[in-house]
Amino acid sequence: MPVTRRDFSRFSLALASLLPLGLTACAQSEATVSPFSVPERADLSALGKDPRLLVMTTRQSVGNTAPYFGTDRGPLTFAEVRLSPPGRGIAGRVSSAVAGDWAIVGIERETATDAARVFSNAANGRDVLLYVHGYNESFESAVRSAGQLSHSLAFQGRTALFTWPSGGKLLDYAYDRESALWSRDGFVESLRALVANPTIGRIHIVAHSMGTFLTLEGLRELRDSPDVYARIGSVVLASPDVDIDAFEQTVKRLGPLAKRMTVIIDPGDRALAVSARIAGGVARAGAADRARLDALGIRVADTAGRGWSLLRHDLFLSDSEVTQVVRRAMDRGEN
Repeated sequence: MPVTRRDFSRFSLALASLLPLGLTACAQSEATVSPFSVPERADLSALGKDPRLLVMTTRQSVGNTAPYFGTDRGPLTFAEVRLSPPGRGIAGRVSSAVAGDWAIVGIERETATDAARVFSNAANGRDVLLYVHGYNESFESAVRSAGQLSHSLAFQGRTALFTWPSGGKLLDYAYDRESALWSRDGFVESLRALVANPTIGRIHIVAHSMGTFLTLEGLRELRDSPDVYARIGSVVLASPDVDIDAFEQTVKRLGPLAKRMTVIIDPGDRALAVSARIAGGVARAGAADRARLDALGIRVADTAGRGWSLLRHDLFLSDSEVTQVVRRAMDRGEN
């Protein structure tokens, strides 16, 4: 069986949880990051205590058994996914990282009727971590990443995933990009629904790779909705697969929200190097010249030289101290 990107990610997570190193030169006020390890006990996160992940998706449902949602485009749908937490202790953490970490047990409920309202009600009374996955992700791999991220952050609110219809194949880059853009309306509707519930606290958005393209497009569409912007605590864009010129243009239109934005970059990101070639040689924001990003007034975390990941594209998941950058951004967003 060929080794996949997630295989490298899992191996990296195992090593990172055991061998924390120092991360320096993180931009703006991002000084040296102190060691941060994956919580040993699953119940240190709210998701570990109540392993139900809220999901909003524009994927077509394929039933209540694996793979649950496929690669085709479908109506905006809410689902509540039951998860099995990772093992406890050092051995359990390493085993979970290599074997897939959080596992899907099943779907408790699924609805495409007034999905946004049902989603908002399910998140009632809590801060929300909303994760948006990137290119080449299946529904199941996106769920695992959301669970892993929430667990690593020891997040105490409700964790949600917005998953769009990625083809889940290396050669589906064009399909994925169009599917991400097509899902913008669903993403905007989901955010509006969260804000419409007055009991929900801060909404923290963490987007990865091509998911940052979808996120930025949605936030740009909401730029005339101050009620939405006011409820967003932080926006973390990890390895953004966005044309640097388009990225600059969009961020400049986000106004004060840009000051709550953190971008995780790596000039050695091999996946973004391939994306740049596909895009005609235009640099991606996740591997761009840092000076251009600093000039936008956003926080920049440069992870050059960090981690063990082969592609260097998912260090926010596979390296414990890069995950701490996300945690610090969220902590600032609470103020």
